[in-house]
Amino acid sequence: MDGKFDIYTILFLVLAVVIFLKLRSVLGRRTGNERPPYDPYSAADKKKGAPEAGPAQDKVVTLPRREREPTPAYHPEPAAQTAVETRIRQLASKDENLARGLAGLLQHDPSFDPEHFLQGAKTAYEMVVTAFAEGNKKLLKTLLAPDVYDGFVAAINDRETRGEIIDQSFVGINKADIIEVEMKGTSANVTVKFLSELISATRDRGGEVTAGDPKRIVEVTDIWTFARDVTSRNPNWKLMATQAAN
Repeated sequence: MDGKFDIYTILFLVLAVVIFLKLRSVLGRRTGNERPPYDPYSAADKKKGAPEAGPAQDKVVTLPRREREPTPAYHPEPAAQTAVETRIRQLASKDENLARGLAGLLQHDPSFDPEHFLQGAKTAYEMVVTAFAEGNKKLLKTLLAPDVYDGFVAAINDRETRGEIIDQSFVGINKADIIEVEMKGTSANVTVKFLSELISATRDRGGEVTAGDPKRIVEVTDIWTFARDVTSRNPNWKLMATQAAN
């Protein structure tokens, strides 16, 4: 080479300079599509729901807001129109003692619903009458208070000793009314009068009918008292006393 530049070396140098200048002109130019620099404060605002400015924001149409309507003034219903008073009037419109008893019970147990109670009482009545006829002591124990249970079991045992059975069909309950309510401490006592229809006959060891009529429907009136401790979490009522009105 003798200290002289080779023609190819000169060409490569010129090409390198041209490429460098070209890249510099492109990389240093703003096109308008660059991502803006990160701003932690603006990012925090976006997380809070701040709207982002831009062309898209101009396309949002804000719906007109209706002026908030004034809240109507609260006018409490008269005490006589409350649900509790209504139920008391329906059940005890002509019996002041019953109305007073129901009011006392509702003060201790505001959740007491006379209609709901009567539905449960009718179900319990049918279960007890049927269980007694069948001699089902296990079921009776869950429905009766201890003293009443002992009386029912004694009657069943006496019947079994004589070899008697009760042939019974429960027809239905025609009517059930709450006739008395009394609070004894924390114990609520509710007395119900039942009008029911049964087909009942007692048979001896030989199958002969000794009482009743297996072909005749008989109307029976029973007065039963159910009790429950209103301070207990157990919502169930138990039969505390029975009385046959006929």
